[in-house]
Amino acid sequence: MVGLLAEPRRRRILEWIEEEGAARVRDLASAFQVSEATIRQDLERLETEGQITREHGGAFLNPVAHQVGAMILHHQDNMDKKAKIGALAASLVKDNETIILDAGTTTTEVAIRLVGRKNLTVITNALNIGIVLGSVPGFAVHMPGGQFKAPTLSLSGDKCVEYFRSIFAGKLFLATAGVALDTGLTYPSFADLELKEAMIKAASHVYLVADSTKINKSSFTRLGSLEVVHTFVTDDGISDTDAKEFESRGIEVLIAR
Repeated sequence: MVGLLAEPRRRRILEWIEEEGAARVRDLASAFQVSEATIRQDLERLETEGQITREHGGAFLNPVAHQVGAMILHHQDNMDKKAKIGALAASLVKDNETIILDAGTTTTEVAIRLVGRKNLTVITNALNIGIVLGSVPGFAVHMPGGQFKAPTLSLSGDKCVEYFRSIFAGKLFLATAGVALDTGLTYPSFADLELKEAMIKAASHVYLVADSTKINKSSFTRLGSLEVVHTFVTDDGISDTDAKEFESRGIEVLIAR
């Protein structure tokens, strides 16, 4: 992050806060390798734009309280694409399977379309997914402990990581902020990298579910190369060139239309 210009840096800072709900000045300064004074200026600018509210030592995302009360996820863009991806991904789940569902808007669309299955065992760190599927007769829904993250309505932290290190599932439906051939899978902050690694190791087949706007996009932190992904479920916004490139890496590409 050395040399990152002010506007791209502020965009990354906002993505971080949108993911975590809040951030401390000292953590942002360390991550972006700039002074705390520079971070305070960035936060002041984001507050002026109405994106965040500053507090002593940091800042928090503005609409979180209303969002949590209504059980609404923060990222609601491209929902038409995500709905199609959710339907296709859900069709890959059979009765009596054990699956892991990562937190996120696209994985929530998968969850909504699983209610017609029978005898599923679902393991998730997403509270909203737990509520959606927990009331389905015959479903067994398991959730870890951990720290609550308001924007993603999810649980995170060391306890959550340890939980996923002790389980096994047939399929994982994994969310991402960005997916690119050179940088791999990327996310807005450090917090969930260990958790996602644990989820990946816990599953025999990893399905990446992400809309086409995330292709060739890189966020702040890198989870790893694309070799952890077996199947990429996306929408028809993916170019033929990109689809062939992913397939050349040994990744099955399924396109929701």
